[in-house]
Amino acid sequence: MKFYISTKGIRRVTISNEDGKGSAKTTTAGTGAGSGRRISARTVFPVVVVLGIVLPFLFVRIAILMLESAAVCSSFECAGWRFFSGVDTSLELRDELTRALVEANDGNVKEGAGSFNELVKEMTSNQDLKAFAFKTKSVLSQLERKVQLARQQESVYWHLASHGVPKSLHCLCLKLAEEYAVNAMARSRLPPPEFVSRLVDPTFHHIGLLTDNVLAASVVVTSAYKSSINPEKLVFHIVTDKKTYAPMHAWFATNSVKSAVVEVRGLHQYDWSEEVNAGVKEMLETNHFIWKQYYNKGKDLQYTQEHSTYLEALRPSSLSLMNQLRMYTPELFPDLKRIVFLDDDVVIQHDISSLWELDLNGKVIGSVFKSWCGDSCCPGNKYMNYLNFSHPQVSSKFHGDQCAWLYGMNIFDLEAWRRSNITETYRQWLKLNLESGTTMWNPGVLPPALIAFDGQVHPINSSMLVSDLGYRHQSAEISKEKLEAAPIIHFSGPAKPWLEIGFPEVRSLWSRHVNISNKFIRRCRITA
Repeated sequence: MKFYISTKGIRRVTISNEDGKGSAKTTTAGTGAGSGRRISARTVFPVVVVLGIVLPFLFVRIAILMLESAAVCSSFECAGWRFFSGVDTSLELRDELTRALVEANDGNVKEGAGSFNELVKEMTSNQDLKAFAFKTKSVLSQLERKVQLARQQESVYWHLASHGVPKSLHCLCLKLAEEYAVNAMARSRLPPPEFVSRLVDPTFHHIGLLTDNVLAASVVVTSAYKSSINPEKLVFHIVTDKKTYAPMHAWFATNSVKSAVVEVRGLHQYDWSEEVNAGVKEMLETNHFIWKQYYNKGKDLQYTQEHSTYLEALRPSSLSLMNQLRMYTPELFPDLKRIVFLDDDVVIQHDISSLWELDLNGKVIGSVFKSWCGDSCCPGNKYMNYLNFSHPQVSSKFHGDQCAWLYGMNIFDLEAWRRSNITETYRQWLKLNLESGTTMWNPGVLPPALIAFDGQVHPINSSMLVSDLGYRHQSAEISKEKLEAAPIIHFSGPAKPWLEIGFPEVRSLWSRHVNISNKFIRRCRITA
Protein backbone atom coordinates (compact mmCIF):
# COMPACT_ATOMS: atom_id res chain seq x y z
CA MET A 1 0.00 0.00 0.00
CA LYS A 2 1.23 3.52 -0.81
CA PHE A 3 0.07 6.86 0.57
CA TYR A 4 0.79 10.11 -1.24
CA ILE A 5 0.38 13.66 0.13
CA SER A 6 0.71 16.80 -1.91
CA THR A 7 3.09 19.47 -0.47
CA LYS A 8 0.35 22.16 -0.77
CA GLY A 9 -2.51 20.21 0.64
CA ILE A 10 -4.14 16.92 0.04
CA ARG A 11 -4.37 16.84 -3.78
CA ARG A 12 -4.86 13.19 -4.31
CA VAL A 13 -4.86 10.06 -2.24
CA THR A 14 -3.92 6.88 -4.01
CA ILE A 15 -4.09 3.52 -2.35
CA SER A 16 -2.87 0.54 -4.30
CA ASN A 17 -1.64 -2.98 -3.67
CA GLU A 18 1.88 -4.04 -4.53
CA ASP A 19 0.62 -6.40 -7.23
CA GLY A 20 -1.36 -3.63 -8.86
CA LYS A 21 -4.73 -5.23 -8.28
CA GLY A 22 -7.37 -2.92 -6.99
CA SER A 23 -6.96 0.76 -6.38
CA ALA A 24 -8.75 3.69 -4.84
CA LYS A 25 -8.33 7.33 -5.71
CA THR A 26 -9.46 10.50 -3.99
CA THR A 27 -9.18 13.90 -5.57
CA THR A 28 -9.41 17.17 -3.65
CA ALA A 29 -9.57 20.77 -4.65
CA GLY A 30 -6.47 22.80 -5.33
CA THR A 31 -3.83 22.67 -8.04
CA GLY A 32 -0.30 23.91 -8.36
CA ALA A 33 3.09 23.36 -9.80
CA GLY A 34 4.22 21.19 -6.87
CA SER A 35 1.35 18.79 -7.02
CA GLY A 36 3.66 16.02 -8.08
CA ARG A 37 6.02 16.34 -5.02
CA ARG A 38 5.44 13.73 -2.30
CA ILE A 39 7.05 13.02 1.19
CA SER A 40 7.15 9.48 2.52
CA ALA A 41 5.91 8.81 6.11
CA ARG A 42 8.93 6.61 6.60
CA THR A 43 11.12 9.70 6.12
CA VAL A 44 9.11 12.10 8.29
CA PHE A 45 8.86 9.97 11.47
CA PRO A 46 12.63 9.33 12.06
CA VAL A 47 13.42 12.99 11.43
CA VAL A 48 10.88 14.10 14.01
CA VAL A 49 12.24 11.62 16.56
CA VAL A 50 15.88 12.71 16.03
CA LEU A 51 15.03 16.39 16.32
CA GLY A 52 13.05 15.72 19.53
CA ILE A 53 16.18 14.17 21.07
CA VAL A 54 18.88 16.51 19.78
CA LEU A 55 17.23 19.91 20.23
CA PRO A 56 16.79 19.70 24.07
CA PHE A 57 20.39 18.56 24.41
CA LEU A 58 21.64 21.45 22.32
CA PHE A 59 19.55 23.91 24.34
CA VAL A 60 20.94 22.65 27.66
CA ARG A 61 24.51 22.57 26.36
CA ILE A 62 24.34 26.14 25.06
CA ALA A 63 22.78 27.36 28.33
CA ILE A 64 25.56 25.77 30.41
CA LEU A 65 28.26 27.25 28.18
CA MET A 66 26.69 30.67 28.45
CA LEU A 67 26.60 30.49 32.26
CA GLU A 68 30.19 29.24 32.50
CA SER A 69 31.38 31.93 30.12
CA ALA A 70 29.61 34.81 31.88
CA ALA A 71 32.72 35.72 33.92
CA VAL A 72 35.22 35.50 31.04
CA CYS A 73 33.25 35.94 27.81
CA SER A 74 31.72 39.23 26.77
CA SER A 75 30.30 38.19 23.38
CA PHE A 76 28.55 35.37 21.58
CA GLU A 77 31.71 34.89 19.58
CA CYS A 78 33.56 33.77 22.72
CA ALA A 79 30.78 31.38 23.67
CA GLY A 80 30.57 30.03 20.14
CA TRP A 81 34.33 29.45 20.13
CA ARG A 82 34.05 27.49 23.36
CA PHE A 83 31.12 25.49 21.99
CA PHE A 84 32.78 24.45 18.78
CA SER A 85 36.33 24.11 20.08
CA GLY A 86 35.41 22.10 23.17
CA VAL A 87 38.18 23.76 25.24
CA ASP A 88 37.36 24.25 28.98
CA THR A 89 38.55 27.74 29.88
CA SER A 90 37.72 27.15 33.58
CA LEU A 91 41.12 25.48 33.89
CA GLU A 92 42.82 28.52 32.46
CA LEU A 93 40.80 30.75 34.80
CA ARG A 94 41.78 28.62 37.78
CA ASP A 95 45.46 28.74 36.87
CA GLU A 96 45.35 32.49 36.41
CA LEU A 97 43.54 32.95 39.74
CA THR A 98 46.07 30.70 41.49
CA ARG A 99 48.97 32.76 40.15
CA ALA A 100 47.27 35.96 41.30
CA LEU A 101 46.68 34.57 44.81
CA VAL A 102 50.29 33.40 45.13
CA GLU A 103 51.52 36.81 44.02
CA ALA A 104 49.18 38.49 46.53
CA ASN A 105 50.39 36.19 49.31
CA ASP A 106 53.99 37.26 48.66
CA GLY A 107 53.13 40.94 48.33
CA ASN A 108 52.41 43.63 50.89
CA VAL A 109 48.89 44.02 52.18
CA LYS A 110 47.32 47.34 51.34
CA GLU A 111 44.17 48.80 52.75
CA GLY A 112 41.25 46.82 51.45
CA ALA A 113 37.50 46.88 51.50
CA GLY A 114 35.86 47.45 54.84
CA SER A 115 33.25 44.74 54.33
CA PHE A 116 32.30 41.90 52.02
CA ASN A 117 29.69 44.06 50.28
CA GLU A 118 32.32 46.66 49.47
CA LEU A 119 34.59 43.93 48.11
CA VAL A 120 31.82 42.67 45.80
CA LYS A 121 31.08 46.21 44.64
CA GLU A 122 34.70 46.88 43.78
CA MET A 123 35.14 43.60 41.93
CA THR A 124 32.03 44.06 39.81
CA SER A 125 33.52 47.30 38.52
CA ASN A 126 37.04 45.88 38.10
CA GLN A 127 37.47 42.29 36.94
CA ASP A 128 41.25 42.19 37.24
CA LEU A 129 42.14 38.90 38.95
CA LYS A 130 45.30 40.29 40.50
CA ALA A 131 43.40 43.16 42.08
CA PHE A 132 40.78 40.68 43.31
CA ALA A 133 43.46 38.55 44.99
CA PHE A 134 45.04 41.53 46.77
CA LYS A 135 41.67 42.85 47.91
CA THR A 136 40.66 39.43 49.21
CA LYS A 137 43.92 39.06 51.13
CA SER A 138 43.45 42.47 52.66
CA VAL A 139 39.91 41.68 53.82
CA LEU A 140 40.96 38.33 55.30
CA SER A 141 43.91 39.95 57.08
CA GLN A 142 41.61 42.50 58.66
CA LEU A 143 39.22 39.77 59.79
CA GLU A 144 42.10 37.75 61.25
CA ARG A 145 43.31 40.74 63.27
CA LYS A 146 39.80 41.35 64.58
CA VAL A 147 39.43 37.69 65.62
CA GLN A 148 42.78 37.74 67.42
CA LEU A 149 41.85 40.92 69.24
CA ALA A 150 38.49 39.46 70.26
CA ARG A 151 40.17 36.32 71.60
CA GLN A 152 42.69 38.36 73.52
CA GLN A 153 39.94 40.46 75.06
CA GLU A 154 37.96 37.35 75.95
CA SER A 155 40.93 35.75 77.71
CA VAL A 156 41.59 38.96 79.65
CA TYR A 157 37.93 39.26 80.66
CA TRP A 158 37.91 35.62 81.82
CA HIS A 159 41.08 36.28 83.76
CA LEU A 160 39.55 39.30 85.47
CA ALA A 161 36.32 37.42 86.20
CA SER A 162 38.25 34.56 87.81
CA HIS A 163 39.98 37.08 90.09
CA GLY A 164 36.78 38.56 91.40
CA VAL A 165 35.10 37.60 94.66
CA PRO A 166 31.33 37.43 94.16
CA LYS A 167 29.30 39.79 96.30
CA SER A 168 27.46 36.83 97.80
CA LEU A 169 30.67 35.20 99.07
CA HIS A 170 31.90 38.49 100.49
CA CYS A 171 28.56 38.88 102.24
CA LEU A 172 28.83 35.37 103.68
CA CYS A 173 32.25 36.08 105.20
CA LEU A 174 31.05 39.34 106.75
CA LYS A 175 27.93 37.73 108.24
CA LEU A 176 29.92 34.82 109.68
CA ALA A 177 32.60 37.14 111.09
CA GLU A 178 29.85 39.09 112.84
CA GLU A 179 28.36 35.85 114.14
CA TYR A 180 31.78 34.82 115.47
CA ALA A 181 31.97 38.09 117.40
CA VAL A 182 28.50 38.01 118.99
CA ASN A 183 27.66 34.30 119.30
CA ALA A 184 29.55 32.16 121.80
CA MET A 185 28.50 29.00 120.00
CA ALA A 186 30.25 30.25 116.84
CA ARG A 187 33.44 30.48 118.90
CA SER A 188 33.12 27.03 120.43
CA ARG A 189 36.13 24.75 120.28
CA LEU A 190 36.74 22.75 117.10
CA PRO A 191 36.75 19.88 117.46
CA PRO A 192 34.95 19.31 120.78
CA PRO A 193 37.27 18.11 123.58
CA GLU A 194 36.04 14.51 123.37
CA PHE A 195 37.24 14.27 119.74
CA VAL A 196 40.64 15.97 120.08
CA SER A 197 42.47 12.63 120.28
CA ARG A 198 41.29 11.77 116.76
CA LEU A 199 43.35 14.62 115.31
CA VAL A 200 46.56 12.56 115.55
CA ASP A 201 45.12 9.02 115.52
CA PRO A 202 46.59 7.21 112.46
CA THR A 203 43.62 4.79 112.34
CA PHE A 204 41.34 7.60 111.16
CA HIS A 205 41.12 9.00 107.64
CA HIS A 206 42.76 12.42 107.66
CA ILE A 207 41.88 14.96 104.95
CA GLY A 208 43.83 18.21 104.57
CA LEU A 209 42.43 21.37 103.03
CA LEU A 210 44.20 24.71 102.53
CA THR A 211 41.66 27.38 101.63
CA ASP A 212 40.34 30.87 102.30
CA ASN A 213 36.93 30.13 100.72
CA VAL A 214 34.28 29.25 103.31
CA LEU A 215 31.64 28.12 100.82
CA ALA A 216 34.08 25.94 98.87
CA ALA A 217 35.35 24.32 102.08
CA SER A 218 31.79 23.54 103.15
CA VAL A 219 31.10 21.79 99.83
CA VAL A 220 34.26 19.66 100.10
CA VAL A 221 33.43 18.56 103.65
CA THR A 222 29.74 17.95 102.95
CA SER A 223 30.34 15.98 99.75
CA ALA A 224 33.03 13.84 101.39
CA TYR A 225 30.78 13.11 104.37
CA LYS A 226 27.78 12.19 102.20
CA SER A 227 29.84 9.93 99.95
CA SER A 228 31.73 8.07 102.68
CA ILE A 229 30.81 4.53 103.72
CA ASN A 230 32.31 5.20 107.17
CA PRO A 231 31.88 8.96 107.77
CA GLU A 232 32.69 8.55 111.47
CA LYS A 233 36.30 7.80 110.49
CA LEU A 234 36.78 11.11 108.66
CA VAL A 235 38.89 13.85 110.21
CA PHE A 236 39.08 17.17 108.32
CA HIS A 237 42.05 19.51 108.91
CA ILE A 238 41.21 22.94 107.45
CA VAL A 239 43.99 25.54 107.37
CA THR A 240 43.16 29.12 106.43
CA ASP A 241 44.63 32.61 106.68
CA LYS A 242 44.10 35.06 109.51
CA LYS A 243 41.39 37.16 107.84
CA THR A 244 39.25 34.10 107.01
CA TYR A 245 39.77 32.25 110.29
CA ALA A 246 36.78 33.76 112.13
CA PRO A 247 34.21 33.15 109.31
CA MET A 248 35.58 29.64 108.69
CA HIS A 249 35.46 28.73 112.37
CA ALA A 250 31.97 30.18 112.79
CA TRP A 251 30.63 28.17 109.85
CA PHE A 252 31.82 24.77 111.05
CA ALA A 253 31.04 25.55 114.69
CA THR A 254 27.40 26.28 113.84
CA ASN A 255 27.11 23.65 111.07
CA SER A 256 28.63 20.55 112.63
CA VAL A 257 29.06 17.42 110.51
CA LYS A 258 27.49 14.87 112.85
CA SER A 259 29.97 12.05 113.53
CA ALA A 260 32.89 13.45 111.52
CA VAL A 261 35.58 15.66 113.06
CA VAL A 262 36.49 19.09 111.69
CA GLU A 263 39.51 21.12 112.82
CA VAL A 264 39.95 24.76 111.72
CA ARG A 265 43.33 26.45 112.18
CA GLY A 266 44.67 29.81 111.11
CA LEU A 267 48.22 30.34 109.92
CA HIS A 268 48.69 32.85 112.73
CA GLN A 269 48.21 30.02 115.22
CA TYR A 270 51.30 28.07 114.09
CA ASP A 271 54.46 28.39 116.09
CA TRP A 272 57.06 27.52 113.47
CA SER A 273 60.79 27.71 113.93
CA GLU A 274 62.73 30.66 112.56
CA GLU A 275 64.15 28.42 109.84
CA VAL A 276 60.70 27.43 108.58
CA ASN A 277 59.41 31.00 108.79
CA ALA A 278 62.42 32.26 106.83
CA GLY A 279 61.92 29.56 104.19
CA VAL A 280 58.21 30.36 103.79
CA LYS A 281 58.92 34.08 103.55
CA GLU A 282 61.64 33.55 100.95
CA MET A 283 59.38 31.28 98.89
CA LEU A 284 56.55 33.80 98.93
CA GLU A 285 58.82 36.68 97.97
CA THR A 286 60.33 34.69 95.12
CA ASN A 287 56.92 33.68 93.75
CA HIS A 288 55.67 37.25 94.04
CA PHE A 289 58.68 38.58 92.13
CA ILE A 290 58.14 35.97 89.40
CA TRP A 291 54.49 36.99 89.21
CA LYS A 292 55.51 40.62 88.67
CA GLN A 293 57.80 39.55 85.82
CA TYR A 294 54.95 37.74 84.07
CA TYR A 295 52.56 40.61 84.70
CA ASN A 296 54.86 43.16 83.03
CA LYS A 297 55.44 40.85 80.06
CA GLY A 298 51.92 39.55 79.60
CA LYS A 299 50.02 42.82 79.42
CA ASP A 300 51.67 43.89 76.11
CA LEU A 301 51.35 40.58 74.23
CA GLN A 302 49.08 39.93 71.28
CA TYR A 303 46.81 36.89 71.41
CA THR A 304 49.05 33.85 71.04
CA GLN A 305 49.73 30.71 73.00
CA GLU A 306 52.36 32.74 74.84
CA HIS A 307 49.73 35.29 75.85
CA SER A 308 47.55 32.51 77.32
CA THR A 309 50.58 31.18 79.18
CA TYR A 310 51.26 34.51 80.81
CA LEU A 311 47.64 34.91 81.85
CA GLU A 312 47.87 31.45 83.40
CA ALA A 313 50.65 32.80 85.61
CA LEU A 314 48.37 35.57 86.84
CA ARG A 315 45.53 33.25 87.85
CA PRO A 316 44.48 33.36 91.51
CA SER A 317 45.68 29.79 92.05
CA SER A 318 49.20 30.84 91.05
CA LEU A 319 49.17 33.73 93.51
CA SER A 320 47.37 31.98 96.34
CA LEU A 321 49.28 31.68 99.59
CA MET A 322 47.31 28.50 100.30
CA ASN A 323 48.50 26.80 97.12
CA GLN A 324 52.13 27.70 97.70
CA LEU A 325 52.12 26.50 101.31
CA ARG A 326 51.33 22.95 100.31
CA MET A 327 55.08 22.49 99.87
CA TYR A 328 55.26 22.83 103.68
CA THR A 329 52.64 20.15 104.37
CA PRO A 330 54.86 18.23 106.84
CA GLU A 331 55.20 21.40 108.92
CA LEU A 332 51.47 22.10 108.72
CA PHE A 333 50.62 18.65 110.07
CA PRO A 334 53.62 17.67 112.21
CA ASP A 335 51.80 14.89 114.10
CA LEU A 336 50.37 13.03 111.10
CA LYS A 337 51.90 10.19 109.15
CA ARG A 338 49.59 10.15 106.11
CA ILE A 339 47.05 12.59 104.76
CA VAL A 340 44.83 12.93 101.69
CA PHE A 341 45.23 16.46 100.40
CA LEU A 342 42.32 18.06 98.50
CA ASP A 343 41.95 21.33 96.63
CA ASP A 344 38.97 23.47 97.60
CA ASP A 345 37.45 23.24 94.10
CA VAL A 346 36.80 19.49 94.19
CA VAL A 347 33.65 17.49 94.89
CA ILE A 348 33.65 13.97 96.36
CA GLN A 349 31.02 11.81 94.65
CA HIS A 350 31.88 8.30 95.87
CA ASP A 351 33.67 6.70 98.79
CA ILE A 352 37.45 7.26 98.72
CA SER A 353 38.46 5.23 101.80
CA SER A 354 40.66 3.03 99.58
CA LEU A 355 43.16 5.91 99.32
CA TRP A 356 44.27 5.43 102.93
CA GLU A 357 44.96 1.75 102.26
CA LEU A 358 47.03 2.45 99.14
CA ASP A 359 50.63 1.25 99.23
CA LEU A 360 52.86 4.02 97.85
CA ASN A 361 55.86 1.67 97.60
CA GLY A 362 58.14 4.06 99.47
CA LYS A 363 57.14 7.10 97.40
CA VAL A 364 56.24 10.41 98.98
CA ILE A 365 53.14 11.28 96.98
CA GLY A 366 50.34 9.37 95.28
CA SER A 367 48.71 11.17 92.39
CA VAL A 368 46.56 10.72 89.30
CA PHE A 369 48.21 11.08 85.90
CA LYS A 370 46.10 12.73 83.23
CA SER A 371 45.95 9.91 80.69
CA TRP A 372 43.30 9.43 78.01
CA CYS A 373 44.72 6.43 76.19
CA GLY A 374 46.61 4.25 78.64
CA ASP A 375 49.13 4.43 81.42
CA SER A 376 51.96 5.82 79.28
CA CYS A 377 49.90 8.12 77.04
CA CYS A 378 49.25 11.64 78.26
CA PRO A 379 48.91 14.06 75.31
CA GLY A 380 49.23 17.68 76.34
CA ASN A 381 50.22 16.76 79.88
CA LYS A 382 53.89 15.82 79.63
CA TYR A 383 56.93 17.44 81.18
CA MET A 384 57.60 19.16 77.86
CA ASN A 385 54.27 20.98 78.23
CA TYR A 386 55.38 22.51 81.55
CA LEU A 387 59.17 22.75 81.49
CA ASN A 388 61.48 24.54 79.05
CA PHE A 389 63.70 21.82 77.61
CA SER A 390 65.74 24.32 75.64
CA HIS A 391 67.27 25.26 78.97
CA PRO A 392 70.34 23.05 79.61
CA GLN A 393 69.68 22.56 83.33
CA VAL A 394 66.21 21.23 82.57
CA SER A 395 67.07 19.04 79.58
CA SER A 396 70.01 17.45 81.39
CA LYS A 397 67.92 16.23 84.34
CA PHE A 398 64.44 15.41 83.01
CA HIS A 399 62.72 13.67 80.08
CA GLY A 400 60.22 15.65 78.03
CA ASP A 401 58.02 12.63 77.27
CA GLN A 402 57.49 11.84 80.94
CA CYS A 403 53.84 12.16 82.00
CA ALA A 404 52.97 14.87 84.52
CA TRP A 405 50.79 14.19 87.52
CA LEU A 406 47.90 16.34 88.75
CA TYR A 407 47.04 18.43 91.76
CA GLY A 408 43.50 18.35 93.10
CA MET A 409 43.68 15.09 95.00
CA ASN A 410 46.96 13.75 96.38
CA ILE A 411 47.93 11.40 99.16
CA PHE A 412 51.12 12.23 101.07
CA ASP A 413 53.31 9.91 103.10
CA LEU A 414 54.49 12.60 105.50
CA GLU A 415 57.08 10.38 107.16
CA ALA A 416 58.75 9.69 103.80
CA TRP A 417 58.54 13.41 102.97
CA ARG A 418 60.34 14.35 106.19
CA ARG A 419 63.16 11.93 105.31
CA SER A 420 63.60 13.54 101.89
CA ASN A 421 64.78 17.01 100.81
CA ILE A 422 61.76 17.80 98.60
CA THR A 423 60.96 21.18 100.15
CA GLU A 424 64.57 22.34 99.94
CA THR A 425 64.79 21.15 96.32
CA TYR A 426 61.70 23.18 95.53
CA ARG A 427 63.23 26.35 97.01
CA GLN A 428 66.53 25.85 95.17
CA TRP A 429 64.81 25.49 91.79
CA LEU A 430 62.75 28.62 92.45
CA LYS A 431 66.01 30.54 92.89
CA LEU A 432 67.50 29.02 89.72
CA ASN A 433 64.42 29.97 87.74
CA LEU A 434 64.61 33.51 89.06
CA GLU A 435 68.31 33.78 88.15
CA SER A 436 67.59 32.54 84.62
CA GLY A 437 64.96 35.20 84.05
CA THR A 438 61.96 32.92 84.78
CA THR A 439 62.66 30.90 81.61
CA MET A 440 62.97 27.38 83.06
CA TRP A 441 59.26 26.50 83.09
CA ASN A 442 55.81 27.75 82.24
CA PRO A 443 54.07 29.78 84.95
CA GLY A 444 51.99 28.05 87.60
CA VAL A 445 52.35 26.11 90.84
CA LEU A 446 52.64 22.68 89.21
CA PRO A 447 55.90 22.95 87.15
CA PRO A 448 58.27 23.52 90.11
CA ALA A 449 56.39 20.80 92.03
CA LEU A 450 57.03 18.37 89.15
CA ILE A 451 60.74 19.03 89.60
CA ALA A 452 60.71 18.79 93.40
CA PHE A 453 58.73 15.51 93.48
CA ASP A 454 60.48 13.93 90.49
CA GLY A 455 60.99 10.23 91.16
CA GLN A 456 58.79 10.36 94.27
CA VAL A 457 55.32 9.94 92.70
CA HIS A 458 53.24 6.77 92.86
CA PRO A 459 50.48 6.61 90.19
CA ILE A 460 46.83 6.33 91.24
CA ASN A 461 44.15 4.94 88.94
CA SER A 462 43.19 7.77 86.57
CA SER A 463 39.49 6.93 86.96
CA MET A 464 39.66 8.33 90.52
CA LEU A 465 39.78 11.95 89.32
CA VAL A 466 38.20 13.91 86.48
CA SER A 467 39.71 17.38 86.11
CA ASP A 468 39.49 20.48 83.87
CA LEU A 469 35.83 21.24 84.64
CA GLY A 470 36.78 24.91 84.83
CA TYR A 471 37.91 25.02 81.20
CA ARG A 472 35.32 25.58 78.50
CA HIS A 473 36.44 23.15 75.80
CA GLN A 474 37.81 20.43 78.07
CA SER A 475 34.67 20.22 80.19
CA ALA A 476 32.49 19.94 77.06
CA GLU A 477 34.46 16.88 75.91
CA ILE A 478 33.89 14.91 79.13
CA SER A 479 30.93 12.54 78.92
CA LYS A 480 28.17 12.55 81.50
CA GLU A 481 28.84 8.89 82.27
CA LYS A 482 32.49 9.57 83.04
CA LEU A 483 31.58 12.49 85.28
CA GLU A 484 29.09 10.48 87.29
CA ALA A 485 31.44 7.51 87.67
CA ALA A 486 34.41 9.52 88.97
CA PRO A 487 34.86 9.44 92.77
CA ILE A 488 36.35 12.96 92.65
CA ILE A 489 35.73 15.77 90.16
CA HIS A 490 38.01 18.80 90.00
CA PHE A 491 36.94 22.23 88.75
CA SER A 492 40.48 23.16 87.73
CA GLY A 493 40.54 26.20 85.48
CA PRO A 494 39.25 29.78 85.72
CA ALA A 495 35.51 28.98 85.67
CA LYS A 496 35.03 28.01 89.31
CA PRO A 497 31.52 26.79 90.17
CA TRP A 498 30.94 29.61 92.70
CA LEU A 499 31.63 32.26 90.03
CA GLU A 500 29.18 33.62 87.48
CA ILE A 501 31.39 32.31 84.69
CA GLY A 502 30.97 28.73 85.95
CA PHE A 503 29.44 26.39 83.40
CA PRO A 504 25.79 25.53 84.20
CA GLU A 505 26.06 22.03 82.73
CA VAL A 506 28.59 20.96 85.40
CA ARG A 507 27.95 23.53 88.13
CA SER A 508 25.01 21.52 89.48
CA LEU A 509 27.44 18.76 90.51
CA TRP A 510 28.93 21.27 92.94
CA SER A 511 25.93 23.40 93.93
CA ARG A 512 23.81 20.45 95.11
CA HIS A 513 26.10 20.24 98.15
CA VAL A 514 25.46 23.87 99.15
CA ASN A 515 23.33 24.12 102.30
CA ILE A 516 20.64 26.45 100.94
CA SER A 517 18.62 26.11 104.15
CA ASN A 518 21.32 27.93 106.14
CA LYS A 519 20.20 31.41 107.23
CA PHE A 520 23.44 33.06 106.14
CA ILE A 521 23.27 31.40 102.72
CA ARG A 522 19.74 32.74 102.27
CA ARG A 523 20.57 36.23 103.53
CA CYS A 524 23.47 36.51 101.09
CA ARG A 525 21.30 35.17 98.26
CA ILE A 526 23.56 32.28 97.39
CA THR A 527 21.63 29.99 95.08
CA ALA A 528 22.29 26.38 94.21
